[in-house]
Parts: sequence; C-alpha cells; structure tokens
Amino acid sequence: MSEYKLFVQRIGLFGVTNIFVSLSSLILLPFLTQNLTTQDYAIWTIFITTVGIIPLIVTLGLPYSMVRFLAIKTEKENIKEEFYSITFLLLFVGIITSIILLLLSKQIALILFNGNTVISTLLTLTTLASIIYISFSSFFRTFQQMKIISILSLIQTYLMVAIVVCLLESGHKIEGAIFGYFIAQFIVALASIWLVLRQIGFKLPKFKSIRKYLSFGMPTIPGNLSSWIVDASDRYLILFILGTTFVSYYTPAYTLGIVITMFAAPFSFILPALLSKYYDQNEIGEVKKHLDYSIKYFMLLAIPAVFGLSFLSEPLLLVITHKPEFAQNGYFITPFVALGALLVGLYGIIVQILILEKKTKIMGSQWMAAAAINVILNIIFIPSFGIIAAAIATLTAYLFTLVVTLIYSQKYIKIEFDFKFLLKSLIASIVMSTVILVINPVSAIGILATIIICSAVYITIIFMLRGISREEIKFFRELTHI
Repeated sequence: MSEYKLFVQRIGLFGVTNIFVSLSSLILLPFLTQNLTTQDYAIWTIFITTVGIIPLIVTLGLPYSMVRFLAIKTEKENIKEEFYSITFLLLFVGIITSIILLLLSKQIALILFNGNTVISTLLTLTTLASIIYISFSSFFRTFQQMKIISILSLIQTYLMVAIVVCLLESGHKIEGAIFGYFIAQFIVALASIWLVLRQIGFKLPKFKSIRKYLSFGMPTIPGNLSSWIVDASDRYLILFILGTTFVSYYTPAYTLGIVITMFAAPFSFILPALLSKYYDQNEIGEVKKHLDYSIKYFMLLAIPAVFGLSFLSEPLLLVITHKPEFAQNGYFITPFVALGALLVGLYGIIVQILILEKKTKIMGSQWMAAAAINVILNIIFIPSFGIIAAAIATLTAYLFTLVVTLIYSQKYIKIEFDFKFLLKSLIASIVMSTVILVINPVSAIGILATIIICSAVYITIIFMLRGISREEIKFFRELTHI
C-alpha cells in the first residue's frame, strides 16, 4: 500500500502544480489580448510555439535517456559521471544552436516575426536558457524529486506572468512581453543549476556511456519533431494561408482546450522513472497496475473537463479575452482541441510501454505518419473551411497516434480498460452538461458558480453509479491522514 500511496501523492503534488501552471496561460491571455495588437499577439503565439520546438530537437532525446537509465543508479560517483556526460553534451549542442540562430536572426525575423530582429535575438537567448533548464531539471525528474520540480515550475510560470504583465501594463509592447518571458526562463535555469550542484557537486565527465544514451535518445527526435508538427504546425499554416488575424482567433480557443493536458502531465512526467525501476526489476505486475490506475484516474478528470470546456467555451473566451470577435470566431475550436488533448493524455500513459521496451523507433515512425496526415489535411482543408479544419486535422492525427500506440503496446503489456467506468463517466458528464445548458452563464461569477455546481453533480453521479470502488475511496481517505 505504501508504494501506491507514494505514487498517488506524487501524482497529486505534480497534478496540483500543473493545474496552476496550465491556468497561467489563461491568466495571462487577457493581458496579452488587451495590450497587444492582433498582429503582435500572433507574433507572441509564433514565438512561444517556436521556442517550444527547438529544444525538443537539439537535446537529441537525451533527457529521455537520463530518465530511462539513470533512475536506477544509486552510487553518487556513477550518477555524477553519467549526469554530467549528458549535460555537457546538451550544453555544447545548445551553444552551437544559439550561434546558428543568431547568424540567421534576420531571416528568421522576416519569416516569422514581421522583420522584428529584436524578437529573433530574444528567441536565440530564450532557446539557450530553455536547453540549460531542461538539462538540469531532468535530474529532478529522474530521481522523482517532485517537490523541487513543482517549485521550479511554479516559479518559472508565475515569475514569467508577473514580469510580462508588469511590462505590458507599463506601456511596453511585444518586445517587452517576450523579454519578460526570457528573464523568467533564465532565472529558473540558474536556480536549477544551483540546486543540482548542491546535491551532487560537480565533476568533469569522461563520457563513458554517452553512446548508449544517444542510441536510445536520438531515435526519439523524429517523433518529437513530428509530435510538434501535429501539435503546433497548425498555427504556422493558418498564419501563411489565412493571415495573423485568424491565428489570433484560433489561439485563445486552442489555449482553452489544451488545458485538458494538465490532468495528463503528472502521469507522463512521473511514470517513466517509476515504471523503469519496476520493469528493470522484472515486476511487470506492478508496471501494469500503475498503468491501469493512471488511465482510470486520468479519465475520471479529463472526460468531464472535455464536456465542460466544450459547453462553456464561448462565455469563457468572452470573459477571458474581453473581445467578442475572439469568442464568436473561435469557440467552436475548443471541443475538438479538448478531445484531442484527452487522446494525447491517454497516449502519454500507454506509450510508456514502448519506452520500457526501448521501441523508440516505433514512436518516431508513428508520429512522422501523424505529422504527414496533419499537414496534408491542413493544406487541403484550411483554405476552404478555415480554422476549424486545423482543429479537426489535429484531432485526426492524435487519434491515429493513439490507435497505433495501442496496437503495438498490447503486444508487450496488455492494458485492461475499465469500460464500465468509462460508460459511467460519460453518463455523469452528459448529465453535468445539461446543467450547463440550463444555467447558461455569461459572467465570470456565473461561470465559476456553474463549474462548482457541475463538479458536484459529476462527483455525486460517479459515486451513485459506483464508478469508484469502496477500496479506492478508503485508499484516498488514508492519504489525507498522512
């Protein structure tokens, strides 16, 4: 029981943290939409999207390798050797990448940022800070130090929000907002370096095991790139096909729908290191139990959230952005994005089986196929059907990826889906949605009250339908007394 308590506590801690992190994008959204022009808001969107993809490619999959292989190490000298082998290589690649971006800053500015070279220079600096943070924060993830990861995530997120808001409200425009983003990233990168040095000190590595790490991590690069194409290329294609105005309509609705991933993040973050230990000790039963629990707990939260966001999309967007055109031209995007986020959350749990089996090539191949599907559908249908085509194309790509992952993963470890619970959750969510339609909130207070009421309705119906067993209720009660 103690193992499961620790698992749920870690999930809970990081889950609460990720809720606050995910909500930060909604907190920041009204300040951006009110203080920036439509064109500048589109530039902010493209900047954030771009700075998210570069580290995924240039880190060579080594953070995955660190979590997969270093989690079982116990001797401090071995940990230092292997950690700094990975980190030094990542820093070297990060510096080279930054130099290339700086040399190409004018071209990047013309293509993405309407010729603004200040922003392309900030892209270079932010990318380097991000790579440093990823390198050192992977240490805490590897050894499941959830408190440190949670604190760093909260500091990074809300320091960024605070600085960006202050700069925007004091009259600075897009350059000030992006500079605030960079400063927050830089500060948290320094903090992560300091915390690692305090724990294990410093050592010049000999790069003994780097070939093993690269052979595991590098096949994930095509998958990471393709995953990003599925997740973010729609904004670039909307920009090039329809223009900046439609990027501004699409992004708030997308931001609202993708909030669903906050429920999945704790599982995809904690499971790799935890399952690696069980798998390497040949405790396959424990691996399967943790996967089954993770799927059920994720679905318990994500299914009603998809329904709720779908029915509250228009009033939420109106309240958050204070711009009726954003709500009227984007609310129909949220249901497709929210459902896609649910599928991605399931994928993030199930794909752990392929990671354990070191089938990273399968992961890469399926994401490449999904990326091709997504881009082709976007290019064909965006000109005729507009931004809704982008949302449906992304959903289709996510569905494809989940199905392929299920087919391959079942060959190694069979997951038993609780279809009875799924039906009960759907019934409770449908009833909850009728309450939203009856209340039909339009104000911020009305929306908040509706969310509270609907949450109570959903939980009550789940208990009435016995969607959660008495053993699970007892288990969670015991956690509150620790």
